[in-house]
Amino acid sequence: MAFISSGYDPENPLKDRITDIGPRKGSEFYPPIIKKNKGKWLYHEILEPGIIKRVAESGDELYTIRAGGCRLMSVSLIREIISIADKYCDGYVRWTTRNNVEFMVDSKEKAMSLKEDLLSRKQPGGCYKFPIGGTGAGITNIVHTQGWIHCHTPATDASGTVKATLDVLFDDFTNMKLPAKLRISMACCLNMCGAVHCSDIAILGYHRKPPMIDHEYIDKLCEIPLAIAACPTGAIKPAKVELEDGTTVKSVAVNEERCMFCGNCYTMCPSMPLADTEGDGIVLLAGGKISNRITAPKFSKVVVAFIPNETPRWPTMTETIKKMVDTYAADARKYERFGDWAERIGWEKFFEKTGLEFTHHLIDDFRDPAYYTWRQTTQFKFT
Repeated sequence: MAFISSGYDPENPLKDRITDIGPRKGSEFYPPIIKKNKGKWLYHEILEPGIIKRVAESGDELYTIRAGGCRLMSVSLIREIISIADKYCDGYVRWTTRNNVEFMVDSKEKAMSLKEDLLSRKQPGGCYKFPIGGTGAGITNIVHTQGWIHCHTPATDASGTVKATLDVLFDDFTNMKLPAKLRISMACCLNMCGAVHCSDIAILGYHRKPPMIDHEYIDKLCEIPLAIAACPTGAIKPAKVELEDGTTVKSVAVNEERCMFCGNCYTMCPSMPLADTEGDGIVLLAGGKISNRITAPKFSKVVVAFIPNETPRWPTMTETIKKMVDTYAADARKYERFGDWAERIGWEKFFEKTGLEFTHHLIDDFRDPAYYTWRQTTQFKFT
């Protein structure tokens, strides 16, 4: 009856329905020019790195300026972005899935004024607050996970490794001189919420040691059946353990040969931490892509099995990535993605040219017969 008195009509349950569940419809936030011309765009062109011109059937022109952003932003930086949008874009602004900030204006004059304003804004150390780029045949902004700042299972940091990598690749973000686009992604553990499995170059945090077990407190802090059920390889089983004082407690045992160091058990049980200074580090992958253009999508392949965490600048990791990018830029053909280049010259030559060491850890033994029989892409012909 309370629902009836509040205006709820059981015969028409959606009538006057008000809810705060879920996001608002995206079209509510379109700039007027986009709302007017949605689905009616004729073409687009990249005028210069980071500046895109789109032309509609109506003759309307939309100029987008893409500025590199970071995933974790301070409130003051967001307020500055909003003030820029208010000044030039009637308050409209958007973020891309790779953490870029895109400002949209309806004339070239406004775009050039906005560009000048963005490049004039510097951090106290002298670097750009809003570097412009990330379009065309260059390096896009690095999409990444949360790392040490906000995740409980990382093997490395996310923001730190991304910042260090983009510092050495900054010129390739602000120009378009590579053979094709180059996407770099970063995930701080092999659960890979950073989608590094299909990137041109990928940074992956990796644990090399099984979880440590706090036998004294595990039965007090954890639901042991949940910790056991969380293991994807069945490496955890219940066990009784005798403590130093002679008492016997309920705990678990880990079969180290079956453990894949994923950290799922720690998600369920804080008495099974995985982080370890010597065991944690970085794996580099290369050659993946999602695009169907020219060739089929590809999975990334491991090309460097382990690099220690060298905080705060990760010099070995950044030097290795820089060497791969420079070799690709000098040797690949126009429009050739990183993996296509490696496959054309052969992976043996890839390791030779980039100076990377090939070890038994890099041998790909993944086998899935369905992968070779299913028609998964547009890259096939009917016979």
